Amino acid sequence: MTQISRLQGAGPHRLQRSLRLLRNAHDRVRHSARLNQAGQTPYEVIARHDIISLRHYPGDADKALTPLVIVPPLAVNMLIYDLFPQRSLVRHLRDQGFPLYLIDWGRPTRAHAHWRFADYLQDFLPRMLDEVRRHSGQQELSLHGWSLGAMFSYAYAALGDPHIRNVVLLGPPCDYHAPGGVSFQNRLVSRQMKQIRRLTGWRIHASRPGLWHVPGWANAMAFKLASPAGTLRGYTALLGRLDDRDYVSEHATHGAFLDDMVAYPGGVMQDIVQYLVTDNVLAAGRLPIAQCKASLADVKANVLIVVGDKDPIVTPAASRHLIGLMPQAEAELLEAPGGHMSIVSGSQAPRAIWTPAAAWLRGRSTVRRAA
Repeated sequence: MTQISRLQGAGPHRLQRSLRLLRNAHDRVRHSARLNQAGQTPYEVIARHDIISLRHYPGDADKALTPLVIVPPLAVNMLIYDLFPQRSLVRHLRDQGFPLYLIDWGRPTRAHAHWRFADYLQDFLPRMLDEVRRHSGQQELSLHGWSLGAMFSYAYAALGDPHIRNVVLLGPPCDYHAPGGVSFQNRLVSRQMKQIRRLTGWRIHASRPGLWHVPGWANAMAFKLASPAGTLRGYTALLGRLDDRDYVSEHATHGAFLDDMVAYPGGVMQDIVQYLVTDNVLAAGRLPIAQCKASLADVKANVLIVVGDKDPIVTPAASRHLIGLMPQAEAELLEAPGGHMSIVSGSQAPRAIWTPAAAWLRGRSTVRRAA
């Protein structure tokens, strides 16, 4: 009788669990937008240029603090900065009192294939920073960059803007040939490209930029393949917890970012292959702009470099190289737990990265009044 009672009691429970599994699986596949928690922090667009826009996150800003500008990388959508209501970098920085801005690079199409690093660093970025200064009424600014956005941040500081006071760099690429991660592939491409150049005189910029346009779906695939084990673990965990609505919602939220990458303009991709991968110019202190005389030795800002101890894309060794290239900068290094994405949005990021980085910024962000 006891065994029969147990089975009878288990019947409704199994049925309810099966229904939850079916409903969650259906919603994850067919209606993932319903589960997505990202992008809930309010903002206003205060400037536009072509596909590029500038966001301001209104809040109880401390006017005694230097305005902070988030400089994202290319190829990603902006949800990474506002992934969950309870784990949002923009919300955290806004609530710390920083006058907060974010540059959204938009979604390039083949019509933007001619855009190169020089356009972003010498035109688009200074144009948006001028708008920040106009809106905030302050000349001095702090930059906060992740991945290629970190490179944009320190490269722009090197170009000579005297009013860049602080630069926070999360996973900043520098030495593309440093041991570990994807450096083996980078060194292989470098050898092959240099051999082609030596034998034929051909350079990548001799081809049409449109041929190098990389669509968003390809960037999404490349991002996942950079850590295939992690991607596989994510889907395996989803199958094991498909009856957990909260977990399925979290997975869908991450998917809203990972499955919706943005294209690289062809000219930028040419610059990446030639300057960053083949010639590894950043590791030599040079900028990825043709005939540019500025160098990383010209950076005079306060610099905080944050590296993820498990980052397979930009390894700690690839980022640490920066410190010796910026002798005029007051540079500090923070090594934190996580990979390339988790250092900006992971579960440990608020405690291990966001809080100490905000404290570092606050100590260097008091607005200096003119005498």
